[in-house]
Amino acid sequence: MQRLRIATYLLLAGVTLTLISCSDFLDENAYGKLPTEEFFSNKEDLDASLNALYSVVSTSQYANHFVGTNFLAGDDISTHPSSNKQPLREHDQYSVSDNNSWMINLWEQRYKVIKAANFIINNASRTPEVTQQEIAQAKAIAHFWRAFSYFYLVTTWGKVPVMLGEDINYNAPLQSIESIYELVLSDLAIAEQDCPILYDRAPYSNNGVNVAVGKLGVKAVMSYVYLCMAGWPLNLGTSYYKLAAEKAEQVIDMAEQGKLRLLDNYSDVHSMRYNQSNPEVVLGIYYNRNRSPQMVPLTDLLFDMKQGGWGDTNGEIKFWKEFPEGPRKEATYFPKIMLSDGKLYDWWYDTAPPTSRQVVAPVFMKSVEPTDRTTEFDYTDPTPLASSGEKTAQIVRLSEVYCWYAEAVGRSGKVTTKAVEVLNRVRNRADGATTNLYTTSMSADELAEAAYNEHGWEIAGYYWCGFASRSRDMFRMYRHKEHFEYRKLNPEIEVAPGVFRKESVPVSGTWDDSKMYCPYPYEDMVLNPGLKK
Repeated sequence: MQRLRIATYLLLAGVTLTLISCSDFLDENAYGKLPTEEFFSNKEDLDASLNALYSVVSTSQYANHFVGTNFLAGDDISTHPSSNKQPLREHDQYSVSDNNSWMINLWEQRYKVIKAANFIINNASRTPEVTQQEIAQAKAIAHFWRAFSYFYLVTTWGKVPVMLGEDINYNAPLQSIESIYELVLSDLAIAEQDCPILYDRAPYSNNGVNVAVGKLGVKAVMSYVYLCMAGWPLNLGTSYYKLAAEKAEQVIDMAEQGKLRLLDNYSDVHSMRYNQSNPEVVLGIYYNRNRSPQMVPLTDLLFDMKQGGWGDTNGEIKFWKEFPEGPRKEATYFPKIMLSDGKLYDWWYDTAPPTSRQVVAPVFMKSVEPTDRTTEFDYTDPTPLASSGEKTAQIVRLSEVYCWYAEAVGRSGKVTTKAVEVLNRVRNRADGATTNLYTTSMSADELAEAAYNEHGWEIAGYYWCGFASRSRDMFRMYRHKEHFEYRKLNPEIEVAPGVFRKESVPVSGTWDDSKMYCPYPYEDMVLNPGLKK
């Protein structure tokens, strides 16, 4: 079935766990291959199984070629027109081939997490001399990550094989989208019941925040899953928007119990100051640059920038143009870019052919990290940046939950004081002032669209690890087709008085709904003929 190039149980307990800078799990003995019959013989085995699960989770979330290339379909982000970026370009062009060399990683990494989660779900109950609460908690964490992975699969490929055991079935049939969502919700319900609001010991808790997934993280994810089920392709509508609002509201009402709050300044959201103690992160994956398998790729800047960069992605111009001015925009994009001559320029600066820059586009500034972890990144500093570091993967933030709540309320046909109030919390911080832009005089549709847009601006460009990327928002609202047609036209946009720029990556062809999904990887279709159906 799923091209799982890993040991039979894949659980290498001493390898990497990204439960973080905390070292407890990392100090476990290395078990190598873990035979099911002999494992879970003591509490150490139970901890090691979670160590291994988080090791796999952290790997699956740590880089764009493992988790984020399909997010290039969003209207916030684009890539390079040449170089070695073809795997990214295909997503940006809505023309992904079944032999896309990076797409296979998206598929494979999800099933690796599922495999590790299944090992715990199916076997942890026999661990002796531990409390039932400890067993239930371990299984709840595993159920969450299995749900998380199947949600990724169903929103990226649609129908997929479902694996609940530990054997690889290369003839597993495709399951319906409806049945996969049922499994996701079932797993999340178990996680919601048995995950605590706050963990009280390391390595599950560190620096006052949950390291492992907690109850509020589960509820937040459930809210977004309901949002997606309400939209395309299931189109379950109002009743599911109400469910989404209910779960988001629970997170909002319980935020203080979970020690969650919005940071006062948007510039702090991705700062090193709060990197491993961010009270806004409802669900995060934490990395440690002192352990090489645990470092996260950074500096996704343009090739011709002085600080160095991968050149994988850049901002789309129309999205940048429509992004409201203020502290949030200033912290999202480089205010100025430094080119190889060490001078600062507006991003739209270009020279005449034949020396024109290959990519002239806004550049995201969220995935940068100074070499000195005690300071914050300074875009005017020409010092080359490290290619990897320990930026926390912010899977879900509280500001997103505010946006989901307001959108779900609006799409269910209502405007409430609470929905408007929490959305204003997001926008006031973005503006750096108490503007209270949104009011209860808005229509329900206006509230929903305002929340949808605020969410897009909150998470713009932070594509490789977020649960709810801009592309996924567009998917559930069936807005990829509209953006596809816009990108085909690729009009010039006035980015400064008398200065016009357009996207570097061309888009062509005719739309059909198959473009909403990735194709199944060719190598897996060879292994499982059922994927060809």
